[in-house]
Amino acid sequence: MLKIKLSDSGKFLDIDNAITSDEREKLLDVADNLVTLTALSKDKHRYKDKEKPQLKYKRPYRDRAIVYTLTETGMRRSDVINITIDKVNFKTKKIYIKGKKTYKYQISKPGINAVKDYIKKERGKDFEKWQSNTLFLPSSTVSRGKGKLTPCVINNIWNKVCKEAGISGKTPHSSRHAMGIYIMKKTGNPAAIQKQLGHKNPAYSVQYSKVLEQKIEEILLDR
Repeated sequence: MLKIKLSDSGKFLDIDNAITSDEREKLLDVADNLVTLTALSKDKHRYKDKEKPQLKYKRPYRDRAIVYTLTETGMRRSDVINITIDKVNFKTKKIYIKGKKTYKYQISKPGINAVKDYIKKERGKDFEKWQSNTLFLPSSTVSRGKGKLTPCVINNIWNKVCKEAGISGKTPHSSRHAMGIYIMKKTGNPAAIQKQLGHKNPAYSVQYSKVLEQKIEEILLDR
């Protein structure tokens, strides 16, 4: 069993703002249908009897992969922006983020498949412009930039999917908290949370034990 060393934390995590399992399913369902929901031309007159084309600036497969990466790893928004394609191990389903310290995120099979779909269907045309090894690239229709998405773009993608799913008040970080809760319920071990979420201060990971306390209370009240 993974062991954890406790230290004081002056910051309390907003765990209650985590997305629920039902919300996660709704988000992923919308993400899987972004091509038809948000990416096609809305010109009803021009394409009355024709198949509507995809708008040139839309990147539904990229946006889908970003939503999957957020929900299926618990990754920080800044880390999603900084993923490089050479640090994605498709065989082991691990994503490595290099900074002062290298962090390793495990991603689910549906998550890694969403990334594969994006690379296969969209990334190439944007790589021609940006020539960047960043995984998630801006659209080639963007006139300025350095080949990286901004936090604002990630927020817009997340908010767009949340709106389509009928979810309000949740942020990209809500999926991080959801991953922490999921791991705590499955393992009961804060060290497993620290390993997946990359908390520098292990006391942050311990805060997810609140979930188990609530569960115990429910069990005892039901006696």
